[in-house]
Amino acid sequence: MAENSDRKLMARLRELRMDISPLRDSRDFRLLMGSGFITMFGSFLTLVTVPLQMKELTGSFVAVGLVSLAEFIPMLVFGLWGGAIADAFDRRKVVIWSEIGLSLVAGLLLMNALLPEPQVWLLYVLAALLAGLSSLQRPSLDAMVPRVVRHDQLPAAAALISFRWNIGAIIGPALAGVIVVAFGPAITYGIDVVTFLLSLVLLWRVRASPPREGSAPASITSLLEGMRYAASRSDLMGTYLVDMAAMFFAVATAIYPFLVDELGAPHALGLLYSAGAVGSLLASVTSGWTRRVHRHGLGVIIAALVWGAAVGVSALYPHIWFVFICLAIAGAADMISGIFRATIWNQTIPDELRGRLAGIELLSYSTGPMLGDSRAGFMGDIGGARFSMGVGGAFCVGAVALMAAVMPRFRKYDARTDEHALAERTRREALITP
Repeated sequence: MAENSDRKLMARLRELRMDISPLRDSRDFRLLMGSGFITMFGSFLTLVTVPLQMKELTGSFVAVGLVSLAEFIPMLVFGLWGGAIADAFDRRKVVIWSEIGLSLVAGLLLMNALLPEPQVWLLYVLAALLAGLSSLQRPSLDAMVPRVVRHDQLPAAAALISFRWNIGAIIGPALAGVIVVAFGPAITYGIDVVTFLLSLVLLWRVRASPPREGSAPASITSLLEGMRYAASRSDLMGTYLVDMAAMFFAVATAIYPFLVDELGAPHALGLLYSAGAVGSLLASVTSGWTRRVHRHGLGVIIAALVWGAAVGVSALYPHIWFVFICLAIAGAADMISGIFRATIWNQTIPDELRGRLAGIELLSYSTGPMLGDSRAGFMGDIGGARFSMGVGGAFCVGAVALMAAVMPRFRKYDARTDEHALAERTRREALITP
Protein backbone atom coordinates (compact mmCIF):
# COMPACT_ATOMS: atom_id res chain seq x y z
CA MET A 1 0.00 0.00 0.00
CA ALA A 2 2.77 2.38 0.98
CA GLU A 3 4.62 1.41 -2.19
CA ASN A 4 1.62 2.37 -4.35
CA SER A 5 1.35 5.72 -2.54
CA ASP A 6 5.04 6.39 -3.19
CA ARG A 7 4.58 5.61 -6.88
CA LYS A 8 1.61 7.98 -7.12
CA LEU A 9 3.57 10.71 -5.34
CA MET A 10 6.52 10.29 -7.72
CA ALA A 11 4.18 10.35 -10.71
CA ARG A 12 2.64 13.61 -9.51
CA LEU A 13 6.06 15.14 -8.97
CA ARG A 14 7.09 14.12 -12.49
CA GLU A 15 4.00 15.87 -13.84
CA LEU A 16 5.21 19.12 -12.26
CA ARG A 17 8.61 18.85 -13.94
CA MET A 18 9.19 21.25 -16.81
CA ASP A 19 8.58 19.68 -20.21
CA ILE A 20 11.78 20.07 -22.28
CA SER A 21 10.64 17.98 -25.24
CA PRO A 22 10.73 20.95 -27.68
CA LEU A 23 14.44 21.34 -26.95
CA ARG A 24 15.02 17.64 -27.41
CA ASP A 25 13.02 17.28 -30.64
CA SER A 26 13.63 20.52 -32.56
CA ARG A 27 17.10 21.61 -33.67
CA ASP A 28 15.88 25.04 -34.76
CA PHE A 29 14.10 25.63 -31.45
CA ARG A 30 17.36 24.83 -29.65
CA LEU A 31 19.17 27.38 -31.83
CA LEU A 32 16.51 30.05 -31.21
CA MET A 33 16.57 29.39 -27.47
CA GLY A 34 20.38 29.53 -27.38
CA SER A 35 20.44 32.77 -29.35
CA GLY A 36 17.79 34.34 -27.12
CA PHE A 37 19.55 33.17 -23.96
CA ILE A 38 22.80 34.87 -25.04
CA THR A 39 21.33 38.18 -26.20
CA MET A 40 18.94 38.36 -23.26
CA PHE A 41 21.75 39.02 -20.78
CA GLY A 42 23.26 41.78 -22.91
CA SER A 43 19.84 43.35 -23.50
CA PHE A 44 19.04 43.41 -19.78
CA LEU A 45 22.43 45.00 -19.12
CA THR A 46 21.63 47.78 -21.58
CA LEU A 47 18.04 48.10 -20.35
CA VAL A 48 19.33 48.96 -16.88
CA THR A 49 22.39 50.92 -17.99
CA VAL A 50 20.65 53.48 -20.23
CA PRO A 51 18.52 55.06 -17.44
CA LEU A 52 21.43 54.79 -15.01
CA GLN A 53 23.69 56.64 -17.42
CA MET A 54 20.97 59.24 -18.04
CA LYS A 55 20.70 59.77 -14.29
CA GLU A 56 24.47 60.26 -14.01
CA LEU A 57 24.53 62.70 -16.94
CA THR A 58 21.54 64.84 -15.94
CA GLY A 59 20.58 64.15 -12.32
CA SER A 60 16.99 64.71 -13.45
CA PHE A 61 13.98 62.47 -12.69
CA VAL A 62 12.20 63.94 -15.71
CA ALA A 63 15.12 63.19 -18.02
CA VAL A 64 15.18 59.56 -16.88
CA GLY A 65 11.41 59.26 -17.26
CA LEU A 66 11.59 60.59 -20.81
CA VAL A 67 13.68 57.56 -21.80
CA SER A 68 10.55 55.39 -21.55
CA LEU A 69 8.59 57.94 -23.56
CA ALA A 70 11.29 57.94 -26.26
CA GLU A 71 11.01 54.15 -26.44
CA PHE A 72 7.20 53.95 -26.49
CA ILE A 73 6.43 55.45 -29.91
CA PRO A 74 9.01 53.32 -31.81
CA MET A 75 7.73 50.24 -29.98
CA LEU A 76 4.18 51.04 -31.05
CA VAL A 77 4.98 51.76 -34.72
CA PHE A 78 7.65 49.12 -35.31
CA GLY A 79 5.76 46.45 -33.39
CA LEU A 80 2.79 46.67 -35.76
CA TRP A 81 4.95 47.08 -38.87
CA GLY A 82 7.18 44.22 -37.74
CA GLY A 83 4.11 41.99 -37.73
CA ALA A 84 3.31 42.87 -41.35
CA ILE A 85 6.93 42.26 -42.37
CA ALA A 86 6.98 38.89 -40.60
CA ASP A 87 4.15 37.64 -42.82
CA ALA A 88 5.58 39.07 -46.05
CA PHE A 89 9.30 38.16 -45.84
CA ASP A 90 11.53 35.33 -44.69
CA ARG A 91 11.22 35.53 -40.90
CA ARG A 92 14.74 34.26 -40.33
CA LYS A 93 16.17 37.08 -42.47
CA VAL A 94 14.09 39.68 -40.61
CA VAL A 95 15.43 38.36 -37.30
CA ILE A 96 19.05 38.33 -38.52
CA TRP A 97 18.98 41.83 -40.03
CA SER A 98 17.27 43.18 -36.89
CA GLU A 99 19.98 41.52 -34.79
CA ILE A 100 22.66 43.18 -36.91
CA GLY A 101 20.92 46.54 -36.44
CA LEU A 102 20.70 46.01 -32.69
CA SER A 103 24.42 45.21 -32.50
CA LEU A 104 25.24 48.40 -34.41
CA VAL A 105 23.10 50.51 -32.05
CA ALA A 106 24.78 48.87 -29.05
CA GLY A 107 28.11 49.77 -30.66
CA LEU A 108 27.01 53.40 -30.96
CA LEU A 109 26.02 53.41 -27.29
CA LEU A 110 29.50 52.13 -26.51
CA MET A 111 31.13 54.90 -28.59
CA ASN A 112 28.96 57.57 -26.95
CA ALA A 113 29.86 56.27 -23.48
CA LEU A 114 33.58 56.51 -24.35
CA LEU A 115 33.32 60.20 -25.29
CA PRO A 116 34.76 62.71 -22.79
CA GLU A 117 31.24 64.17 -22.61
CA PRO A 118 28.58 61.61 -23.65
CA GLN A 119 25.67 63.21 -25.50
CA VAL A 120 22.28 63.11 -23.79
CA TRP A 121 20.33 63.62 -27.03
CA LEU A 122 22.14 60.71 -28.62
CA LEU A 123 21.23 58.48 -25.68
CA TYR A 124 17.54 59.24 -26.33
CA VAL A 125 17.89 58.53 -30.05
CA LEU A 126 19.75 55.26 -29.53
CA ALA A 127 17.30 54.09 -26.83
CA ALA A 128 14.46 54.74 -29.30
CA LEU A 129 16.30 52.81 -32.02
CA LEU A 130 16.87 49.85 -29.69
CA ALA A 131 13.16 49.77 -28.81
CA GLY A 132 12.16 50.07 -32.47
CA LEU A 133 14.47 47.32 -33.74
CA SER A 134 13.54 44.98 -30.89
CA SER A 135 9.85 45.51 -31.66
CA LEU A 136 10.50 44.99 -35.38
CA GLN A 137 12.24 41.68 -34.64
CA ARG A 138 9.91 40.24 -32.00
CA PRO A 139 6.92 39.34 -34.25
CA SER A 140 9.17 37.35 -36.59
CA LEU A 141 10.75 35.52 -33.66
CA ASP A 142 7.37 34.70 -32.14
CA ALA A 143 5.97 33.61 -35.51
CA MET A 144 8.88 31.22 -36.11
CA VAL A 145 8.12 29.10 -33.04
CA PRO A 146 4.97 27.35 -34.39
CA ARG A 147 6.93 26.36 -37.49
CA VAL A 148 9.73 24.61 -35.61
CA VAL A 149 7.78 23.09 -32.68
CA ARG A 150 5.09 20.42 -32.86
CA HIS A 151 1.53 21.59 -32.27
CA ASP A 152 1.14 19.61 -29.04
CA GLN A 153 4.48 20.93 -27.72
CA LEU A 154 3.60 24.63 -28.01
CA PRO A 155 2.58 25.01 -24.32
CA ALA A 156 5.95 23.53 -23.30
CA ALA A 157 7.75 25.88 -25.72
CA ALA A 158 5.96 28.88 -24.18
CA ALA A 159 7.04 27.75 -20.70
CA LEU A 160 10.67 27.33 -21.81
CA ILE A 161 10.73 30.79 -23.40
CA SER A 162 9.27 32.28 -20.21
CA PHE A 163 11.85 30.40 -18.16
CA ARG A 164 14.64 31.90 -20.28
CA TRP A 165 13.24 35.39 -19.83
CA ASN A 166 12.86 35.00 -16.06
CA ILE A 167 16.48 33.89 -15.68
CA GLY A 168 17.54 37.06 -17.48
CA ALA A 169 15.15 39.24 -15.46
CA ILE A 170 16.68 38.03 -12.22
CA ILE A 171 20.37 37.90 -13.13
CA GLY A 172 20.69 40.60 -15.81
CA PRO A 173 19.69 43.67 -13.76
CA ALA A 174 21.78 42.50 -10.80
CA LEU A 175 24.84 42.08 -13.02
CA ALA A 176 24.20 45.44 -14.67
CA GLY A 177 24.21 47.25 -11.34
CA VAL A 178 27.51 45.66 -10.33
CA ILE A 179 29.23 46.16 -13.71
CA VAL A 180 28.15 49.78 -14.18
CA VAL A 181 29.31 50.77 -10.70
CA ALA A 182 32.59 48.88 -10.98
CA PHE A 183 33.54 49.52 -14.61
CA GLY A 184 31.19 52.13 -16.10
CA PRO A 185 28.50 52.00 -18.80
CA ALA A 186 30.93 51.47 -21.69
CA ILE A 187 31.72 47.94 -20.47
CA THR A 188 28.04 46.93 -20.27
CA TYR A 189 27.41 48.24 -23.78
CA GLY A 190 30.50 46.38 -24.97
CA ILE A 191 29.19 43.13 -23.46
CA ASP A 192 25.88 43.74 -25.26
CA VAL A 193 27.70 44.04 -28.60
CA VAL A 194 29.50 40.75 -27.99
CA THR A 195 26.27 38.94 -27.08
CA PHE A 196 24.62 40.11 -30.31
CA LEU A 197 27.56 38.84 -32.37
CA LEU A 198 27.49 35.45 -30.63
CA SER A 199 23.75 35.26 -31.14
CA LEU A 200 24.15 35.89 -34.88
CA VAL A 201 26.32 32.78 -35.17
CA LEU A 202 23.41 30.66 -33.90
CA LEU A 203 20.71 32.49 -35.86
CA TRP A 204 22.68 31.97 -39.08
CA ARG A 205 22.28 28.20 -38.62
CA VAL A 206 18.48 28.33 -38.29
CA ARG A 207 16.66 27.08 -41.38
CA ALA A 208 14.95 29.59 -43.66
CA SER A 209 11.38 30.57 -42.78
CA PRO A 210 9.96 31.98 -46.04
CA PRO A 211 6.48 33.49 -46.36
CA ARG A 212 3.64 31.22 -47.43
CA GLU A 213 2.61 31.23 -51.05
CA GLY A 214 0.22 34.09 -51.71
CA SER A 215 1.15 35.97 -48.52
CA ALA A 216 0.07 39.60 -48.47
CA PRO A 217 2.82 42.21 -48.98
CA ALA A 218 3.67 44.42 -46.01
CA SER A 219 1.26 47.36 -46.17
CA ILE A 220 -1.32 49.30 -44.22
CA THR A 221 -3.95 47.11 -45.86
CA SER A 222 -2.32 43.93 -44.57
CA LEU A 223 -2.04 45.45 -41.09
CA LEU A 224 -5.75 46.25 -41.11
CA GLU A 225 -6.49 42.71 -42.29
CA GLY A 226 -4.67 41.35 -39.24
CA MET A 227 -6.58 43.71 -36.92
CA ARG A 228 -9.91 42.69 -38.48
CA TYR A 229 -9.06 39.04 -37.98
CA ALA A 230 -8.19 39.62 -34.32
CA ALA A 231 -11.39 41.60 -33.76
CA SER A 232 -13.46 38.84 -35.37
CA ARG A 233 -12.39 36.31 -32.72
CA SER A 234 -13.57 36.99 -29.19
CA ASP A 235 -11.25 34.28 -27.83
CA LEU A 236 -8.22 36.20 -29.14
CA MET A 237 -9.61 39.53 -27.95
CA GLY A 238 -10.05 37.96 -24.53
CA THR A 239 -6.33 37.17 -24.30
CA TYR A 240 -5.49 40.79 -25.12
CA LEU A 241 -8.13 42.58 -23.04
CA VAL A 242 -7.88 40.47 -19.89
CA ASP A 243 -4.10 40.86 -19.78
CA MET A 244 -4.22 44.61 -20.48
CA ALA A 245 -6.83 45.13 -17.75
CA ALA A 246 -4.84 43.03 -15.28
CA MET A 247 -1.64 44.94 -16.00
CA PHE A 248 -3.28 48.37 -15.99
CA PHE A 249 -4.93 47.94 -12.61
CA ALA A 250 -2.31 45.91 -10.74
CA VAL A 251 1.16 46.75 -12.09
CA ALA A 252 2.88 49.00 -9.54
CA THR A 253 6.64 48.75 -10.08
CA ALA A 254 6.95 52.53 -10.44
CA ILE A 255 5.96 53.03 -6.79
CA TYR A 256 8.24 50.39 -5.25
CA PRO A 257 10.72 53.07 -4.09
CA PHE A 258 7.88 54.72 -2.16
CA LEU A 259 6.53 51.40 -0.91
CA VAL A 260 9.81 50.39 0.74
CA ASP A 261 9.82 53.73 2.56
CA GLU A 262 6.31 53.07 3.87
CA LEU A 263 7.44 49.60 4.97
CA GLY A 264 10.54 51.04 6.66
CA ALA A 265 12.83 48.88 4.51
CA PRO A 266 14.53 51.10 1.89
CA HIS A 267 17.39 48.58 1.66
CA ALA A 268 14.96 45.98 0.25
CA LEU A 269 14.07 47.78 -2.99
CA GLY A 270 15.93 45.23 -5.11
CA LEU A 271 14.05 42.46 -3.34
CA LEU A 272 10.70 43.83 -4.51
CA TYR A 273 11.90 44.30 -8.07
CA SER A 274 13.01 40.65 -8.21
CA ALA A 275 9.93 39.17 -6.48
CA GLY A 276 7.80 38.81 -9.60
CA ALA A 277 10.63 37.21 -11.57
CA VAL A 278 11.33 34.76 -8.73
CA GLY A 279 7.67 33.68 -8.70
CA SER A 280 7.64 33.39 -12.50
CA LEU A 281 10.78 31.28 -12.43
CA LEU A 282 9.33 28.89 -9.84
CA ALA A 283 6.12 28.60 -11.85
CA SER A 284 8.00 27.88 -15.07
CA VAL A 285 10.17 25.09 -13.62
CA THR A 286 7.03 23.37 -12.28
CA SER A 287 4.94 24.00 -15.41
CA GLY A 288 4.73 20.40 -16.60
CA TRP A 289 1.10 20.22 -15.45
CA THR A 290 0.08 22.88 -17.99
CA ARG A 291 0.27 20.36 -20.85
CA ARG A 292 -2.80 18.64 -19.38
CA VAL A 293 -4.87 21.86 -19.45
CA HIS A 294 -7.14 22.41 -22.45
CA ARG A 295 -9.42 25.20 -21.16
CA HIS A 296 -6.79 27.86 -21.77
CA GLY A 297 -9.19 30.82 -21.73
CA LEU A 298 -10.43 29.89 -18.28
CA GLY A 299 -6.79 29.36 -17.25
CA VAL A 300 -5.94 32.93 -18.29
CA ILE A 301 -8.92 34.29 -16.34
CA ILE A 302 -8.07 32.38 -13.15
CA ALA A 303 -4.40 33.37 -13.39
CA ALA A 304 -5.34 37.05 -13.87
CA LEU A 305 -7.66 36.89 -10.85
CA VAL A 306 -4.87 35.40 -8.72
CA TRP A 307 -2.48 38.08 -10.01
CA GLY A 308 -4.80 40.92 -9.00
CA ALA A 309 -5.72 39.34 -5.67
CA ALA A 310 -2.06 38.79 -4.74
CA VAL A 311 -1.16 42.42 -5.51
CA GLY A 312 -4.19 43.66 -3.55
CA VAL A 313 -3.50 41.45 -0.52
CA SER A 314 0.13 42.63 -0.44
CA ALA A 315 -1.14 46.00 0.82
CA LEU A 316 -2.85 44.52 3.88
CA TYR A 317 0.15 43.68 6.05
CA PRO A 318 3.10 46.13 6.23
CA HIS A 319 5.99 43.69 6.30
CA ILE A 320 8.58 43.42 3.53
CA TRP A 321 8.63 39.61 3.41
CA PHE A 322 4.84 39.39 3.27
CA VAL A 323 4.84 41.80 0.34
CA PHE A 324 7.65 39.84 -1.33
CA ILE A 325 5.69 36.57 -1.07
CA CYS A 326 2.54 38.20 -2.44
CA LEU A 327 4.43 39.70 -5.39
CA ALA A 328 6.12 36.35 -6.07
CA ILE A 329 2.68 34.69 -6.18
CA ALA A 330 1.54 37.45 -8.55
CA GLY A 331 4.57 36.82 -10.76
CA ALA A 332 3.84 33.09 -10.86
CA ALA A 333 0.22 33.75 -11.86
CA ASP A 334 1.33 36.16 -14.58
CA MET A 335 3.70 33.52 -15.98
CA ILE A 336 0.94 30.89 -16.10
CA SER A 337 -1.34 33.41 -17.82
CA GLY A 338 1.42 34.04 -20.36
CA ILE A 339 1.79 30.31 -21.11
CA PHE A 340 -1.93 29.89 -21.75
CA ARG A 341 -2.19 33.07 -23.84
CA ALA A 342 0.78 32.03 -25.98
CA THR A 343 -0.75 28.56 -26.40
CA ILE A 344 -4.01 30.02 -27.74
CA TRP A 345 -2.11 32.29 -30.11
CA ASN A 346 0.27 29.65 -31.43
CA GLN A 347 -2.29 26.85 -31.71
CA THR A 348 -5.09 28.77 -33.45
CA ILE A 349 -3.73 31.63 -35.58
CA PRO A 350 -3.10 30.77 -39.27
CA ASP A 351 0.57 30.91 -40.21
CA GLU A 352 0.00 33.56 -42.89
CA LEU A 353 -1.38 35.90 -40.18
CA ARG A 354 0.92 34.87 -37.34
CA GLY A 355 3.37 37.76 -37.73
CA ARG A 356 0.73 40.48 -37.80
CA LEU A 357 -1.03 39.02 -34.79
CA ALA A 358 2.33 38.76 -32.99
CA GLY A 359 2.69 42.52 -33.50
CA ILE A 360 -0.71 43.07 -31.88
CA GLU A 361 0.28 40.74 -29.03
CA LEU A 362 3.46 42.73 -28.47
CA LEU A 363 1.42 45.89 -28.01
CA SER A 364 -1.11 44.16 -25.74
CA TYR A 365 1.47 42.92 -23.23
CA SER A 366 3.68 46.01 -23.43
CA THR A 367 1.22 48.89 -23.13
CA GLY A 368 -0.57 47.47 -20.07
CA PRO A 369 2.47 47.66 -17.75
CA MET A 370 3.44 51.12 -19.07
CA LEU A 371 -0.04 52.53 -18.44
CA GLY A 372 -0.27 50.58 -15.19
CA ASP A 373 2.78 52.29 -13.76
CA SER A 374 1.20 55.66 -14.57
CA ARG A 375 -2.02 54.57 -12.87
CA ALA A 376 -0.07 53.41 -9.82
CA GLY A 377 1.73 56.74 -9.60
CA PHE A 378 -1.47 58.80 -9.72
CA MET A 379 -3.21 56.61 -7.12
CA GLY A 380 -0.10 56.62 -4.94
CA ASP A 381 -0.15 60.41 -5.01
CA ILE A 382 -3.72 60.28 -3.68
CA GLY A 383 -3.36 57.76 -0.89
CA GLY A 384 0.15 56.34 -0.77
CA ALA A 385 1.82 53.25 -2.19
CA ARG A 386 -0.15 50.65 -0.20
CA PHE A 387 -3.41 52.36 -1.11
CA SER A 388 -2.43 52.27 -4.77
CA MET A 389 -1.62 48.56 -4.69
CA GLY A 390 -4.62 47.54 -2.58
CA VAL A 391 -7.23 49.43 -4.59
CA GLY A 392 -5.52 48.58 -7.88
CA GLY A 393 -5.57 44.87 -7.05
CA ALA A 394 -9.26 45.03 -6.15
CA PHE A 395 -10.08 46.86 -9.40
CA CYS A 396 -8.09 44.23 -11.29
CA VAL A 397 -10.14 41.38 -9.83
CA GLY A 398 -13.38 43.23 -10.63
CA ALA A 399 -12.35 44.07 -14.19
CA VAL A 400 -11.21 40.52 -14.98
CA ALA A 401 -14.40 39.03 -13.50
CA LEU A 402 -16.51 41.42 -15.59
CA MET A 403 -14.65 40.49 -18.78
CA ALA A 404 -15.02 36.79 -18.03
CA ALA A 405 -18.78 37.32 -17.72
CA VAL A 406 -19.17 39.26 -20.99
CA MET A 407 -16.86 37.03 -23.09
CA PRO A 408 -18.30 33.50 -22.82
CA ARG A 409 -16.50 32.27 -25.95
CA PHE A 410 -13.15 33.13 -24.38
CA ARG A 411 -14.17 31.67 -21.02
CA LYS A 412 -15.32 28.39 -22.64
CA TYR A 413 -12.41 28.03 -25.07
CA ASP A 414 -11.24 24.40 -25.27
CA ALA A 415 -8.29 23.38 -27.45
CA ARG A 416 -9.83 19.93 -27.97
CA THR A 417 -12.96 21.27 -29.65
CA ASP A 418 -12.18 24.80 -30.90
CA GLU A 419 -12.52 24.95 -34.69
CA HIS A 420 -9.43 27.12 -35.14
CA ALA A 421 -7.26 24.89 -32.96
CA LEU A 422 -8.42 21.75 -34.79
CA ALA A 423 -7.79 23.30 -38.20
CA GLU A 424 -4.32 24.53 -37.27
CA ARG A 425 -3.39 21.20 -35.66
CA THR A 426 -4.12 19.42 -38.94
CA ARG A 427 -2.33 21.97 -41.09
CA ARG A 428 0.73 22.68 -38.94
CA GLU A 429 1.69 19.08 -38.36
CA ALA A 430 2.42 18.95 -42.08
CA LEU A 431 4.42 22.20 -42.01
CA ILE A 432 6.83 21.44 -39.15
CA THR A 433 10.43 21.63 -40.29
CA PRO A 434 11.85 18.08 -40.27
